[in-house]
Amino acid sequence: MSSIAVIGLGAMGRPIARNLLKAGHDVMVWNRSDGPADELVAAGARRADSVAEAMHMPVVFSVLSDDQAVAETFIDSGALARTADGTVHVNLATVRAGLARRASAAHAEHGVGYIAAPVFGRVPVAEAGALNILAAGEPALIDRVQPLFDVIGSRTWRLGDRPEQANIVKILGNYLIACAVQSLGEAVSVAERAGVDSGQFVDLLTSTLFPGAVYSGYGSMIAERRYQPAGFTTVLGRKDLHLALQAAADHDIPLPIGQLLRAVFEQAIADGRGSDDWAVIAEQQPR
Repeated sequence: MSSIAVIGLGAMGRPIARNLLKAGHDVMVWNRSDGPADELVAAGARRADSVAEAMHMPVVFSVLSDDQAVAETFIDSGALARTADGTVHVNLATVRAGLARRASAAHAEHGVGYIAAPVFGRVPVAEAGALNILAAGEPALIDRVQPLFDVIGSRTWRLGDRPEQANIVKILGNYLIACAVQSLGEAVSVAERAGVDSGQFVDLLTSTLFPGAVYSGYGSMIAERRYQPAGFTTVLGRKDLHLALQAAADHDIPLPIGQLLRAVFEQAIADGRGSDDWAVIAEQQPR
C-alpha cells in the first residue's frame, strides 16, 4: 500500500482518487471547495486541511485546470518550501512547456521530485482506470510511481527525462482532436444539407475509414447535437489550442489550421457555448 495525496478533485481528479482508494492505497485529498472532498472522505480518504499538508505525503498527484492554477498552488504559494523530503509531485495538468520548465526548476530547488504526466481519456475512461498516461521526468521517479500509474491507467508512455516533453505531446494530441472535430463538423453539415442521415453517415465513416475513439465519440455527439454534459469544455479546448499555437511559435512552425480554429473557438465562446463540450465548435458550421 502506498500513501498518496490527490490535489484537485474536478471531473478527472475524483475518479483518479477513487480508483486509488479502491486499490487499497492510503489517499489524502484536497480541493478548493469542500463538496468533492466530502464525497471521497466518505469513501475512505483522509482530508488535508491545506496544500502544504498534502505535500507531506510521499507521492502527490495534482489534477488542476491550467497554468495559473498550477503556478498559484505550487510555485507562488511557497508550498514547495514546506514539502517533506523525498516527496514526488506528479502533475497531471495540461500546461505549457515554459511552465513545465519553471515548475521543474522550482521543485529541484527545494529537493522535490517532479514528473509531468498529463493523460489522454475523458471521464468515463478515468472512471474505468484506463487512461493513457504521458509521463516525462527522471526515470527513477517514474519507476517509483509506476504502480500508481498502473491503477489509474492502461498504459504509461515514457516520453523523455524533461517534464515539458510530456506536455508538448499532450498539447499536440489535443490540437489534433480539435482538427478532427472541425473536419467532422464540416463533413456532417454538407451531408445533412444533401439529405443524408448524419447518424448513419458518422456510423459509416467510423466503421470504415476512420475507426477510433475520437471520430466515433465526437462524431456521434455532432450528429446528435449532444454537447452536455461536457467531458471537456470549449473554454478548456481554447486554452489547449492556444498552448499548441504557442508551442509551434516557440519553434518557428506555422499552424495554419490552428489559426482557423482560433477564430472558431472564439466565436463559439462568444455565442455562449463556453461550458458545452468542445465538440460544439461543429455548430459554427451551417446545418
